[in-house]
Amino acid sequence: MATLRELKGRIGSVASSEKITGVMRMTSSAKMHKAEQKLKQLVPFRSQVETIIGNLLSADATFSSPLVEEREVKNVTVVVWGSDDGLCGAYNVNIYKQLVALLGRLREELGAKAEITIIPVGAKMAKATRKLSLPQVAVTEIDGVGAKSGDNVVKEFTKTLVERYLSEETDRIELLYMNFQSVSRQRPRVDRLIPATTEALGSSEETNSSRPYLFEPDANVIFNKVLPLFILSVMQEVFCENQASEQAARVMAMQSANDNAKKLLDQLRLEYNKLRQQSITTELLDIVGGQVKQS
Repeated sequence: MATLRELKGRIGSVASSEKITGVMRMTSSAKMHKAEQKLKQLVPFRSQVETIIGNLLSADATFSSPLVEEREVKNVTVVVWGSDDGLCGAYNVNIYKQLVALLGRLREELGAKAEITIIPVGAKMAKATRKLSLPQVAVTEIDGVGAKSGDNVVKEFTKTLVERYLSEETDRIELLYMNFQSVSRQRPRVDRLIPATTEALGSSEETNSSRPYLFEPDANVIFNKVLPLFILSVMQEVFCENQASEQAARVMAMQSANDNAKKLLDQLRLEYNKLRQQSITTELLDIVGGQVKQS
C-alpha cells in the first residue's frame, strides 16, 4: 500500500503532466488555426486557375500537353505525407495503413512487373517506409523536403516531380495525404497529380460558363502556361492540408492525455485523502487510548 509521501509525489507528477499536455494542446491548436487560415488563403488562387482552365477547355480549340497525356504505366510514384514530430496519436499509423492498401490496389491494377516508387514527406513517414520490403517497390527520400516545408521548398519539390514525369522516370504520380475537415475529422485521400485528369481540371463550379473569350496568343499556349500553376496549387494545398491535419490530430491526442491525467489526478487525490483521514483517525484513537490508560 502506498504511503502518504509516495501518493503526494505521484500527485505532483501527474499534476505537472496535466499542465504540460494542456500547454501542448493550446500550442497545437494555435498551429492548426494558422495552417487552416493559410489553407483558406490558397483557395482564391486555385479557384482562379481552375476558372481559367475551365474557360479554355470550354473553348473550341485543341490542347496538347505532356502533363495530361496518358501513357502506359511502367513506373508509378506515390508521394505520401506524414509528420515530422510525434505525439499526434495514430496519425502516422493510419496513413501508413492507407499506403499499404494503396500499394495493393496499384499492384492489382498494374501487374507484378510495374515498379512503384514511394517518396515520403515527413520524418516519421520516412522512418516507417524504410521498413517496407516489397518486390518492385523502392523508397526515395528527397533531402530538404519535410512536413513543415515552406513555399519555396514546395515549389522546388513540385518542379522535381514534374521533371521526373517529363523525363519518363515515372508514368504517374499519386498523392496520399490526410484531408483536413475539422479538428476531430481528418480523412485519408488519394489524388492523382500527373497526368492531370479532365475531372480535376474541370472541377471548378465556374467552368460551366458559356461566355465567349478571345485568347492571345492562343488557347493552347495559355493552357500550357496555366497547367503548371494548377499543379503547384494542388501541391501547396496538400502541404497545408497535411499540416492542419497533423496539428488537429495532436490537439485530440493532447486533449485525451489531458483528460486521462485529470481522471488519474482525481483518483490519486481521493486515495490520498482517504489515507490521510485514516492516518488522522488512527492517531486520534492512539491519543484517546493513551488517556484512557492513564485515567
